[in-house]
Amino acid sequence: MPVDKGTQPANSSQETYDVIVIGGGPMGLATAYYNSKRAAKTLVLEQFTYFNQQGSSAGMSRQFRIPYPDEYMVKMAEDALPYWAELQSHTEEQLLTTVGTLWFGDPAVQSTEGNIAAAELAMQALDVPYTSLTVAQIEEQYHFKDLPENYRGLFQADGASIDLHATQRTLYDCNLASPHVTMLDQSPVIGIEQSDQLFMITTPGGTFVGKKLVIVPGPYINDVINLLKFRIDATYWNMASTYFKKSDPSIQYPTWFVFQEPAGDSGNQFYGFPEVDWDHPGYIRVAPDFVMTPLADPNQASFIPNPQEIAYTVEWVQQHMSGLDPTPHYKSTCLVALSNIPAKEMLIDFAPIYVPNHKSIAMYATGWAAKFVPLLGQILSEMALDGKSSYDISHFQTGHRYFKAM
Repeated sequence: MPVDKGTQPANSSQETYDVIVIGGGPMGLATAYYNSKRAAKTLVLEQFTYFNQQGSSAGMSRQFRIPYPDEYMVKMAEDALPYWAELQSHTEEQLLTTVGTLWFGDPAVQSTEGNIAAAELAMQALDVPYTSLTVAQIEEQYHFKDLPENYRGLFQADGASIDLHATQRTLYDCNLASPHVTMLDQSPVIGIEQSDQLFMITTPGGTFVGKKLVIVPGPYINDVINLLKFRIDATYWNMASTYFKKSDPSIQYPTWFVFQEPAGDSGNQFYGFPEVDWDHPGYIRVAPDFVMTPLADPNQASFIPNPQEIAYTVEWVQQHMSGLDPTPHYKSTCLVALSNIPAKEMLIDFAPIYVPNHKSIAMYATGWAAKFVPLLGQILSEMALDGKSSYDISHFQTGHRYFKAM
């Protein structure tokens, strides 16, 4: 039986790792997984415990969907599917439960997700099949009600609910079984020094030496890169989500997102998940997708759901969803970092050129990327080991003008 490298005590090591991954969430575990395939000696440092609920991966489920307003994002979602299939081969737990994706609402509304008309054009350009829907069809086929007459929608059949815990557990177990990967928790990075093209990474439990760095600590990105004297301009948000009990057991929802203008001071964007047997069976999860109370720093997060966000969600469910008891249950939060750089939801790049040895420092930050986890692991592994990615990341690169020197 392999030693649980996730619970080893952290002690200073004289050995040199090929790659040190800072952040043990899905991106960090996926990077280590692909490093191990190339026999690269890898250390993963997680500041909390593995499978924690203190970052952008809180909660059990995430959405996989192909609709995006940009062709390169539609392509990336499609390109991620073979990587999910390969990861699925390592577990009997279902990682993606296919239920389809429904986008609907005011076709003129722009949101953090783009808009419906642009998504249709992007999918048409790449020959992705989907169905256009009238408001009557949305209500009849997908159980929504009392929607404004101008609403329109689209349904794309490949959408799925991601079992995020099973995804992380699969990656963790693969890394645990690998002779090339060491995982340490309770190991926040408090210092980064460089000497002779090597990185000395200091944690409360010791100092570790690596040739390359991959920095993927979720919303805590600036806590780490500040040690390298630069930062990313981001907004932080403690997003609340709520589960609603099905009053009609026969009703099933797809994954969905609604685009609408705000009514008064209430929020305008909501999204939801289907019932799945691994995430509160008999309940439907719904969450708001608008920032009410931004945080200046992720360490200010209380992880207490904002009662006003919950109230807006309850109101929307009561007004527009069928077959649900509008009483909120299992309220929770996740901490989201949103890029303030226009048209740069996800940031995938090397450190800026003014950072010494910058091409040896790969990082991912901000945005919603659970749907890309295995593909991003491959991309970040290639960036670390090869100094480049075979996948086109130009749309996600920031360039030094977007970073802020300190």
